[in-house]
Amino acid sequence: MVSHDALESTTGRERIDMNTLHKALALSPALLLGGCLVGPNYHRPPVSTPTQYKELAGWTVAAPAADQPKGDWWTVFNDPLLDELEPTVSVSNQTVRQDYANYQEALAEVQVARSALYPTAGVTGSVTKQHAASGLNTPGFGGTVTAGSLEGNVAWAPDLWGAVRRNIESSKATAQASAATLANATLSEQTALATAVIELRMTDANIDLLSQTVAAFTEFLRVVSNQGAAGTTPPSDVITARTQLENTQSSLIALGVARAQFAHAIAVLVGKNPEDLDIAHSTKVPTLPTVPVELPSTLLQRRPDIAVAERQMAAANAQIGVAVAAYYPNLSLSAAGGFSQSPLSGLLHAANHVWSLGADATENLFQGGLTHAQVAAAKATYEANVANYRGTVLKALQNVEDDLAGLRILAEQSAVLDSAVRDATRGTEIAFNEYRAGTVDYTTAATAQATQLSIQETALSVQQQRLLDAVSLIGDLGGGWSADQLQNPPKAAAAAP
Repeated sequence: MVSHDALESTTGRERIDMNTLHKALALSPALLLGGCLVGPNYHRPPVSTPTQYKELAGWTVAAPAADQPKGDWWTVFNDPLLDELEPTVSVSNQTVRQDYANYQEALAEVQVARSALYPTAGVTGSVTKQHAASGLNTPGFGGTVTAGSLEGNVAWAPDLWGAVRRNIESSKATAQASAATLANATLSEQTALATAVIELRMTDANIDLLSQTVAAFTEFLRVVSNQGAAGTTPPSDVITARTQLENTQSSLIALGVARAQFAHAIAVLVGKNPEDLDIAHSTKVPTLPTVPVELPSTLLQRRPDIAVAERQMAAANAQIGVAVAAYYPNLSLSAAGGFSQSPLSGLLHAANHVWSLGADATENLFQGGLTHAQVAAAKATYEANVANYRGTVLKALQNVEDDLAGLRILAEQSAVLDSAVRDATRGTEIAFNEYRAGTVDYTTAATAQATQLSIQETALSVQQQRLLDAVSLIGDLGGGWSADQLQNPPKAAAAAP
């Protein structure tokens, strides 16, 4: 390490020229503005995106813009419980609160980095009391002496090579990534709440289905028992009818466990204790929203996780500049002025005024390849973030394709199941009437009943999955959509400087 120091000082007993200090401080902004900015400037690397989705035509190239408003997208499901609870997620959910605190920390770190651009100033004061005994050969020497000093000092390291500015750039990008992380956490918890509410509602629908089935099987058992008592039906038919009823009753009771778990999950998602939230049984299921065919792919840019990856990439790029700056010498300036007097009396008199100016420059001549390795590591970190960004975009495209495929295919399956439910219901009625007429045995009727219940449960399962895919699609697109956005798609957000 090579170091150069320059120091001048004088006391108030000599002519004091403070213009030197003023000129040095005046040069500070000029040195800052004239400093270099080493390292690569950030440019968002290209990423391959399709012009349209395989599952849906009419999409355009996407780019991240997580700051776009999400809107109350959950209202499209027309569920009062969702409308009541969803707004509380951004306030009461503990995961969201944690990410909000992390965001506030990131904002503070930007100010910490920015503070390095400015000089530091301080004041130092001291008082010293000394006692010396009189010596035989030093007449008049001895007694107690009080000495003191009061000094103000300023130190500044000009950002000649841009290391501080690159660090600020990195901190700003990190804070923006933290903001996007907060948005992503909020959206994730909101979609989790919508998922839990849908699962609760569909559990209620299954409870209604099994309750109706229990009532029907109870009636079947009454008829079979009467025929058994009349001797027109073998006892095995009665046992079969009773077993079928009891098995269905068991399944109905078991649904209570799932419903309780979904209710507890909903309470936690809105920041409440499980016992503090009671959700009444509902006979209405959420409405399946219709995704407009013209939905533009620019909505994909609203995904916060893509914005997180892009801002992390920008932060890593800035850190390359921080590492490159270590190749160059560092300069620091210092100035001090104040008073020093012994004895203390008259400390602030002009004759006791002292000042100093100093400059220090350092350059590393040999570090065993440390700086080169740090630059290489920073570049590798950036490349890793580029790969993460591109992978995040690809994953987002996959998510949307999966959702659209699920909605399309399940819609076809649902139409077939609707017909199957009607046929199975009619088949059960015919089989039971034929049993009562004595033209078929009870096994035929019982099989028809079991088939009807199975198809009805499958239809509810498909209906539930369609609703969940709709929630997933909204989340994978970064939030809700509106007719205005279809006519005026949002512009891609520019990368922060």
